[in-house]
Amino acid sequence: MTVAPAAVSRTQAIPMHKARRRRDRDHRTAILVVLPSIAATAVFVYGFIGWTLRVSLSNWTGLMPDFTFAGLRQYLDLARDPRFAIDVRNTLIFTVLFLSSCIVLGLLLAILLDQRLRGENFFRSIFLFPMAISFIVTGVAWRWLMNSATGSRISGLNLLFHQVGLDALINNWHLTNPPWGIAFIALPAVWQMSGFTMALYLGGLRAISDDLREAARVDGASEFQIYRYVLLPLLRPITLSAVIILGHISLKIFDLIVAISQNNIALDVPGVYMWRTTFDGLNYGRGAAIGILMLVTVAFLIVPYLVYSMRSEAEV
Repeated sequence: MTVAPAAVSRTQAIPMHKARRRRDRDHRTAILVVLPSIAATAVFVYGFIGWTLRVSLSNWTGLMPDFTFAGLRQYLDLARDPRFAIDVRNTLIFTVLFLSSCIVLGLLLAILLDQRLRGENFFRSIFLFPMAISFIVTGVAWRWLMNSATGSRISGLNLLFHQVGLDALINNWHLTNPPWGIAFIALPAVWQMSGFTMALYLGGLRAISDDLREAARVDGASEFQIYRYVLLPLLRPITLSAVIILGHISLKIFDLIVAISQNNIALDVPGVYMWRTTFDGLNYGRGAAIGILMLVTVAFLIVPYLVYSMRSEAEV
């Protein structure tokens, strides 16, 4: 007995209809799951950004809100503010030293661990341990290490240099002139985050097939040439990710600076200036303007990376 074609079509349509309904139900469930996150992001991220922008365009000074429109006056005042110019310079110095040192040191540590040394897990844990500490704790500890006291009150690194006969290295650390002071403050930041870049590079090195290394060795390449011409070019996406992550950390650094420099205005950065302007000086308009400028600076760093990532995913 043969089955009519119409009956076969109806039989096939039933499972397809059920699959379509299941797909629609899963789609609605997915929307319901992510909807609270979308709503929270819209309110607590973009909503507050819009509110901050509104405050930055106002004359709000004092405890009572004042949303009188002032245009770009707050931004123009910041452009003429010598203290804000010092903050920008300190941020640039800190960012350059922080980024370059973390990337170079992290890459060297990753190459070292990539040699399959005995006790690799132990050393990897040691290098990653500083990441478990907050910047405020790191700042307090390094403020003691960089204590500039002398005589009977000498402590920290100066005491160590004195005991080993290296008195020439004793100095005022972050209390020296501003360029060197902010450079010394970058040291604890590098100590804390270089393990992070090490983990990124080590993961990238381990993801590269050993066949590439063997092929390069067969062609007569030395180990240095293998890293220089084969492995490092393949690690460029890792380097870009490290620059983005570390760069946005350095541009909005706050707690480490406060913990070490405390009230030293010469070592201010925009984040610290924003806090003191807003909550100590009660100038909410100018504080909001500093926050918007920091947001724009971070956006200039992150948005190109997001565009690059989306293009890479589209090509794949």
